[in-house]
Amino acid sequence: MFPELNNLLNTTPDRAEQGVSLTAARERGQLVFLEGLKSSVDFFFRAQEEPHPLQFLRKASTEDLQPLYEFVQEALKPVDSGHAVWRCPVLLVDDLSVLLSLGVGPVAVLDFVQYCRATVCWQLKGNIVALVHDSGDAEDEENDILLNGLSHQSHLILRAEGLATGFCRDVHGQLTILWRRPAQSTAQRERCLTYQYKIQDKSVSFFARGMSPAVL
Repeated sequence: MFPELNNLLNTTPDRAEQGVSLTAARERGQLVFLEGLKSSVDFFFRAQEEPHPLQFLRKASTEDLQPLYEFVQEALKPVDSGHAVWRCPVLLVDDLSVLLSLGVGPVAVLDFVQYCRATVCWQLKGNIVALVHDSGDAEDEENDILLNGLSHQSHLILRAEGLATGFCRDVHGQLTILWRRPAQSTAQRERCLTYQYKIQDKSVSFFARGMSPAVL
C-alpha cells in the first residue's frame, strides 16, 4: 500500500535476496563493527598497547570523543586487500543516548556527529543513521539538547512511539516520518507523514491511521 515506506523500512522474506549478508560483508572488509559493551570490558580489564576508541571512559573529563572519531575515520580508509574501496558508506550509531549516560555532554556528542558528517556525508557521499531515545515526559535537558541538535542537522527523521491511547493488540505504535529537502523552497522543504505499525514475527507492517486490518 505504501511502497515508499516499505522500501525504506520493511524487508520481507520474499525480498531477502535484495538484502546484505552482514557476515559476508564483514569478511570482505565492507562492515566494521564496534561492540560497545564488549569493547568497554576489554578496555578496562585488558592491557591496551594502542589508543582505544573508548579511552574517554578512563579520563576525568569525558568530553573528548576524538579517539572514537578516529576509529570511524580509520575504518573508512581504503585497505589494500583487493576489495573495492568504500563507496557511499553508512555509519550506524546505536545509540547516541548511551554516551550521555556515560557522562559525555550533549555538545561533545554533537561535535562528534558533526565530524563524522564531514567525513562520511561530505567527503565520501555517504549517510549517518543514529538512534536517540526521547525522554518523553521526563525532564532531561541534556537529552533534549542532543535530540534538538540532531533534528536540526537531519534530512530524514523517524520518530517511533507508542499509542497515546495505550496498548492495542493489532496496532503496536505510531511512526512519524519527516523529510527535509534543503534545496527546495520553503513551502516544499518539509514533508511529514504518519503511519501506524504492527510488529510481526519477521517484519513490520505499516498502515495509515485507522486503517489497521483488524478495523477493516
